Amino acid sequence: MRDQVVVITGASGGIGAALSERAAARGARLVLAARRERELGEVAARCGPQALPVVADVTRREDVRRILDGALSRFGHVDVWVNNAGRGITRKVSELGDEELDEMMRVNVKSALYGIQAVLPHFKERRRGHIVNVSSMLGRVPYVPMRSAYSAAKHALNALTVGLRMELRDEFPEIHVSTVLPGVVATDFGLHALGGGPDSRTLPFAQPVEEVADVIVGLIEKPRAEVYTRPGLQQQAVAYFSAEDVAEAESQPPFIRPAPARAS
Repeated sequence: MRDQVVVITGASGGIGAALSERAAARGARLVLAARRERELGEVAARCGPQALPVVADVTRREDVRRILDGALSRFGHVDVWVNNAGRGITRKVSELGDEELDEMMRVNVKSALYGIQAVLPHFKERRRGHIVNVSSMLGRVPYVPMRSAYSAAKHALNALTVGLRMELRDEFPEIHVSTVLPGVVATDFGLHALGGGPDSRTLPFAQPVEEVADVIVGLIEKPRAEVYTRPGLQQQAVAYFSAEDVAEAESQPPFIRPAPARAS
């Protein structure tokens, strides 16, 4: 990863911030994008002089283009583009409003599409590059009804990622397109969800954000189509989709979590 130019969206906190610091430690040159200027500046400062912060809203095409322009102006090229920005929701399907569903698609799908379409001509010109889309296990197996629209958006992101990979496969084999599938991660994701939610850092089964960042670093160093961030997640997906009746699978853990034991 040394001297590779890596663009990371959603870099002001959570997975994006941890990935930025891990990549900087390996000698990457970074372009870090997020809306929160102060937090983004703090992450960039921790990453050192080879980190360029760009305050941007990735749900706006013009802002995404400005991220690319900043990267090219500072470093001359881009090697890796990580679409990491995202947001959750706490709302049942029966309660979803139009704007809530639209927001999930804007933040979790369209932002990634804008990143893909901005950087792809540059990658095609160089005939190499790597697009990394950070999805979620909820985009593979929708365990949590209250995250309904988030799951739907991440399902859409997964489909776009596969479609792009197949589109490029024959003519541009050195342009890699990857999906990252984390489970619950110990970040403030839950606090920032539409409709509120529990702080993911308080959940006993949450994966440390540094572990997720290390998995993504490994993916960048050795590209492959998909990576799950924790052992067992892929097996859960296989078990669900191979079930004779998925409704039966949905009545079992991890869809249904066992009730906490009562004190005697």
